[in-house]
Amino acid sequence: MTNDQQQNQLLAAYLAVGEDALKREAVIARLRARLAKLGDLSFNADDFDGETAAGADIAAACNTMPFASPVRLVYVRNAEKLKKADSEEIVAYLGSPSDSTVLALEAEKLAKNTRLYKAVAALGAKAVIDCAPPKSWELPKRVRAMATGHGIVLTEGAAGALVELVGENTVHLDNELKKIALARGGSDTVTERDVRGLVARTSEVKPWDFTAAFAERNLAKCLSLLAKMESSSPHALIAMCTTRIRELIAAQAMARRGNPKALAQVLGQPDWKLKSHGAWARNFSSGELRRALVSSRDAERAMKSGADADEIFYRWLVDTLRR
Repeated sequence: MTNDQQQNQLLAAYLAVGEDALKREAVIARLRARLAKLGDLSFNADDFDGETAAGADIAAACNTMPFASPVRLVYVRNAEKLKKADSEEIVAYLGSPSDSTVLALEAEKLAKNTRLYKAVAALGAKAVIDCAPPKSWELPKRVRAMATGHGIVLTEGAAGALVELVGENTVHLDNELKKIALARGGSDTVTERDVRGLVARTSEVKPWDFTAAFAERNLAKCLSLLAKMESSSPHALIAMCTTRIRELIAAQAMARRGNPKALAQVLGQPDWKLKSHGAWARNFSSGELRRALVSSRDAERAMKSGADADEIFYRWLVDTLRR
């Protein structure tokens, strides 16, 4: 395929949008590499930050003729932070774009009903690249796949621990995998113990990790996580635990009726959010869940009366989960 044919296959603009930062980076890197094969980008690339850039400057860069190359690249990060007037300048440009420029827009979030999103989407089916992050329960599997790219193999426990310590930002996770690979030399399988020894916690525990441990009836894990949840109040935590108790009561009821798959419809939630509820519900008897529900009400009342909320929640947690 000739350079002219490759250039003709390119769209006037692309939008990489979604919270998966590593995927966005990869999309832009692939686009740069593709354009670099067509001509020298050293004098034919402009970078802008949507938080500070003027739309007129971006449009002017897009309308600039390339120098000793068939194509130019204009890259705008944080496109969602463009002011309305600046965004409108780009929308107007996309109405009649230059055939020698590729405009690459990157955004963490950009609503589909915005004029900018629609203007890019109108250019072709491949103009918008979805960079949505994997679901929380899918992330450890994704991390294990990312690890192979660095020449290391992570156990399931190691991948889960890395997500717990670092958080869900894929760029941060990839950076930690690079460090682990350097430390391990790519020789042996990396275990959970290795990860906890090599990686410092940079992410606060998420409340849903705590409620998952609660549903697992893992008191030791709950207490360990609780010590790392500085910004979560006991009032919020007991409310979330109570919600989980009600969900488990519903899961048991559906199981008794022989229709566990109806749980998603009963709770009005997607199936993937409830994939563990059946197993979790088996960690408690129906009587234990009913007593936990009643005691949570009493604990909330006591917390609102002015008593030490942390101590009350701690006691309720221990009483509910101990066997």
